[in-house]
Amino acid sequence: MFSYSAVSPSLRSESFSSTSTRFIASTRQTQYRSRCVMNRRGFAVRGIVASGVSVMGSSFAAEPVQGLDKLPFKPEGYNYWTWQGHKIHYVVQGEGLPIVLIHGFGASAFHWRYNIPELAKKYKVYALDLLGFGWSDKAIIDYDATVWRDQVVDFMKEIVKEPAVIVGNSLGGFTALMSAAALHERAAGVVLLNSAGQFGNANSETKKTEESILQKSVLKPLKEIFQRIVLGFLFWQSKQPARVESVLKSVYINTSNVDDYLVESITRPATDPNAGEVYYRLMSRFMLNQSTYTLDSVLSTLRCPLLLLWGDLDPWVGPAKANRIKEFYPRTTLVNLQAGHCPHDEVPELVNGALMEWLSTLTPEVSLQKL
Repeated sequence: MFSYSAVSPSLRSESFSSTSTRFIASTRQTQYRSRCVMNRRGFAVRGIVASGVSVMGSSFAAEPVQGLDKLPFKPEGYNYWTWQGHKIHYVVQGEGLPIVLIHGFGASAFHWRYNIPELAKKYKVYALDLLGFGWSDKAIIDYDATVWRDQVVDFMKEIVKEPAVIVGNSLGGFTALMSAAALHERAAGVVLLNSAGQFGNANSETKKTEESILQKSVLKPLKEIFQRIVLGFLFWQSKQPARVESVLKSVYINTSNVDDYLVESITRPATDPNAGEVYYRLMSRFMLNQSTYTLDSVLSTLRCPLLLLWGDLDPWVGPAKANRIKEFYPRTTLVNLQAGHCPHDEVPELVNGALMEWLSTLTPEVSLQKL
């Protein structure tokens, strides 16, 4: 999902010319086949909207949501915090050990609609909109993975003010990992739901060559003009409610939760005057040019328990990635879910139950520390 447009899954990092029809047809054909790994570039452009010891993975089947409280949709949002001169939207409910929820690419705090009220019955739950997404400011900056990491770290220090469990889906998963690695002991645990990010390739080398005069003066400007035209069209096309609904249904195995509430939470931010420019910067300068941060490099510095709640039927990020993360990082618990890319919204009752069971295993003293 993409907050201004439900990022067009038809885009591929190698070309902007693939059509959305072709992609959706391809996605439906492969919907029930788990893919091994999706590289960071492919994930970003297709993205819609990213215990002390290991234990044997569990598996749960999907059923329709019944009897769960839902976060009320407020067009004006909930709470706001000023960070580096930018307005950041967040939701907070409950009391107890803090849990910080981070949405995926293109979503917002409202994507945790079925999780916040239930978790808040036992914990203090925060859900924030990353800069450039949802109800947070659409800042005209050069986006980098460290921007969101720094935002979450400062949110922890200034708003949460005590160790917390950081939970993230999709792009928010990789942000949660980076934030927890930077926070060290102030991160009580990390939970990933079909996280973005990829493992590094030890055999690959980054080659940098000097740009020629022709590249700098002619080819590069032409490439930018072309990208602006194509991405401008895709931004307009894919922010239409019908398009958003179509993309959502391509990654939700159980599509019953793809409703007006969810669609509006994605399309409304598209009305911001800066939304188009932020979309362009995210797609052309950030999402298509990530090469610095890898899962193994971040996991190598992680120091807290890790829980994976993985939708095994995700057509983009299959269970092989979850298995590899568990192999790489021993302090991992893996729970497999019969769901797609956004299990927290597709099978929230299963996610809430598995998350609360895992939270009960964390040592109680973490909530007594202060930042």
